[in-house]
Amino acid sequence: MANIQRKANAQWSGDLRSGSGTMSAPSGVFRDTPYSFRTRFENQPGTNPEELIAAAHAGCFTMAFSNVLASAGHTAESLQTEATLEMDASGGGFRIGSIVLRTRGRVPGVDQSQFQQFAEQAEQGCPVSGALRGNVNIKVEATLEG
Repeated sequence: MANIQRKANAQWSGDLRSGSGTMSAPSGVFRDTPYSFRTRFENQPGTNPEELIAAAHAGCFTMAFSNVLASAGHTAESLQTEATLEMDASGGGFRIGSIVLRTRGRVPGVDQSQFQQFAEQAEQGCPVSGALRGNVNIKVEATLEG
């Protein structure tokens, strides 16, 4: 299989606090999506790079989890993951300090202990986790439903 490439674009005008920019993906899934200091640091409506990292991590992990379960002979009826990314002030700037992956799912034939073990195995195999590991504390909380 050939190497896989993915691209995204960003543009910015102005200074950090009063400037603004847009982000786009060639796939068209988001195009000229605005972002600013306020959407990034003051919880104004809109997106920001860290929200996109959290979304990418949740999506990657959930796909990896599905694959780990299938490889062990289990098919998930449903899996939902929320990724909570936390930034902290560090050395005069900000850094991503941690991401908590809270996943819930319905998987027949699996108990809670196995579900947590499979989730931790999935986190180890998730490419986004791999890119972050060593720089970001990643925690997995898995809850088996019904």
